[in-house]
Amino acid sequence: MSRAVSRPVLRRSLALLAGSALAAPLFLTGPAVAAADPYTVTALKVTVRAGERHCTLDADVYRPAGADAAHPAPAVLTTNGFGGSKADGSTDALAKAFATRGYVALAYSGLGFGKTGCPISLDDPGIDGRAASGLVDLLAGARTADNGTRLDYVAKDGAQDPRVGMIGGSYGGAIQLATASVDHRVDALVPLITWNDLSYSLDPNNAGLTHGVTGPLPGAYKWQWTNGFFLIGEAQGLLHPELDPSRTGGSGCLHFVARACETKRLLDSGKYPAEKTDAVFRYARSVSPVSYLPSVKAPTLLVQGQNDSLFNLNEATATYRTLAAQGTPVKMIWQAWGHSGGMKKPAKGELNLGQGNLDTSYVGQRILAWFDRYLRHRTATGTGPAFAYYRDWVTDGSAYATSPTFPAGGTRRLYLSGDGKLVGHRGEVARGSRSYRNLRMASSHSESSLAGMLGLPDVAPYDARGTFLDWTSAPVAGGPVEVVGAPRATLKVVSPRAEQAQKSSDAADRLVLFAKLYDVAPDGKKTLVHRLVAPARVPDVTRPFTVELPAIVHRYEPGHRLRFVIAASDDAYAGNRGVKPVTVSSTPEDTGVLELPVTQGVLR
Repeated sequence: MSRAVSRPVLRRSLALLAGSALAAPLFLTGPAVAAADPYTVTALKVTVRAGERHCTLDADVYRPAGADAAHPAPAVLTTNGFGGSKADGSTDALAKAFATRGYVALAYSGLGFGKTGCPISLDDPGIDGRAASGLVDLLAGARTADNGTRLDYVAKDGAQDPRVGMIGGSYGGAIQLATASVDHRVDALVPLITWNDLSYSLDPNNAGLTHGVTGPLPGAYKWQWTNGFFLIGEAQGLLHPELDPSRTGGSGCLHFVARACETKRLLDSGKYPAEKTDAVFRYARSVSPVSYLPSVKAPTLLVQGQNDSLFNLNEATATYRTLAAQGTPVKMIWQAWGHSGGMKKPAKGELNLGQGNLDTSYVGQRILAWFDRYLRHRTATGTGPAFAYYRDWVTDGSAYATSPTFPAGGTRRLYLSGDGKLVGHRGEVARGSRSYRNLRMASSHSESSLAGMLGLPDVAPYDARGTFLDWTSAPVAGGPVEVVGAPRATLKVVSPRAEQAQKSSDAADRLVLFAKLYDVAPDGKKTLVHRLVAPARVPDVTRPFTVELPAIVHRYEPGHRLRFVIAASDDAYAGNRGVKPVTVSSTPEDTGVLELPVTQGVLR
């Protein structure tokens, strides 16, 4: 017998989902700020022009003790992750952390969240970016809050140019890049665990990439993550019953702008007609850094999570490479935690804002140095190496390795042999063919995204017999092998049904496969590294194609084997339309190649 869920219970469930899933998980488990706070907090309403609307922003200004017109301080602007507000743990903790260190901190609820007006517009630079620019005006003293309050205690580089940096995670990360693209007064950015191309984040295709994570074909719909976002957005009226009427969206959505709603409908349809798909994906990219990074000039410290199937390391890499190529000062850190895994406590030495460990964590120290250099203009402050990454196998307090360049290390090639082995030389490739076929339901499992983001148990990854192919290396010998970066696989498959289907004008008819890397222990236990997979919609099944897997930082210990898998499906994603059997053949002269970015050790 079914039982109705009460409104309070549903509200609590949605609040839990919002707080732990889509807002940046900043692990707020520490003690409250002491009673003698070194700052004061003032709540303000600020009405700004954002696109074609006027939106009222709900903000808090944290004024450090001693800051006044005669003794101005630089500012830090921060906002929430998706589903949060200025009052949530991460946003509030960031503001407190910097106000305690003498910065003027301004925390606000993003458009469509908390008590801020206007619908959710996905960090659109022309809307959300312009709204944040209005707060830069407030920090400059160039405008007042709605109650007439004017800030005259922020350090300036010019008459209407405040010295201001931005920091935040996830949705609060992309807004920094969006704001800096439309307002060059922003002096420094620290985006954590955010996206490069939203069309890739929600519908990834890791094959046929033309630049960064972007390519011409749609991929495999990441339906679990996307539905989580949509549920949180549409539930805002339930979470906040007294919503500003301006929060109403359009085109069938309650709280999203119409074009965001159109994107969701296209993904739900399972169809990709060319004209409609191009228009919708152009929109998704227009609200993504991939489209506006050329306008971002502010020095940027990118921090991305290794444990993140929502916005993987490849997205930060794409942003890093674009900014570096155009001369924007940029550095990148790959930290341990991301969206996946819920609100677990961070590993020892990791950034934990709830404990106030900016000064003692590696990432925190790098953030403080970044703002010290670019907001306090302490030019002698070192901002660290170009690239740093977390090693979960190191437990002595020096878990981060660094490199003066990115990528670090070199490339090792392995070849796909016809007998299911990964071999180190073409001459070792055995001739042979093997096949798999997809079922009409998902037959492989990598993760349950909702379980991961809520920190709930999840079943181990699996692949049903007959629906995948795998290739396994010899045991690692002579010392561990460390893989740091994005593996790449160049493949050639045979699938007559897929070849026939790709004549369709609907890209959804093309073949989809899922590539992934396992670590197989000597006892046979296998681990899918961070539960990451690479969906690939094959551009042309008659030609070789390359799949770029999600970047990883992983050590293969002596005695362990590396296993490369291509599977017909994954239950966290939409898959093939129709049954499309696939055959992979190997000869020494013509076989698939797996390229691994290796910083230490030798694979044979």
